[in-house]
Amino acid sequence: MQFIEKPTSLKKLWDNRQTNYVELMKFAIDIENNWIAIDGEMHSDCEAILLEKGSKQEYVWGGNVYPENSGSDFIEFSSFINIRPSQDNPGMELLNPEIRGNIKKIIQQLLLL
Repeated sequence: MQFIEKPTSLKKLWDNRQTNYVELMKFAIDIENNWIAIDGEMHSDCEAILLEKGSKQEYVWGGNVYPENSGSDFIEFSSFINIRPSQDNPGMELLNPEIRGNIKKIIQQLLLL
């Protein structure tokens, strides 16, 4: 797993990934601190790294990036860690468009294509 707080080459991350996923890299992202933990077996592994670094649970969301895809097929906003009825997100799919926009922005800033 990698903890990302500065711009990093996504290609380099993908080429050196530790997981065996063929198409995707799982991530957890802190939308308050602009941090990403990526390349875990499970989203909860990535989430644990962020929480250890000081992230607050309410700002950590999970998803997947597909490094070889582009456009709307590049990011997927689905993860068990997103199930939060208390934050108006009852299922795995992140529904809030503002949070989705924040995630896209952070990924564009930190995972350089």
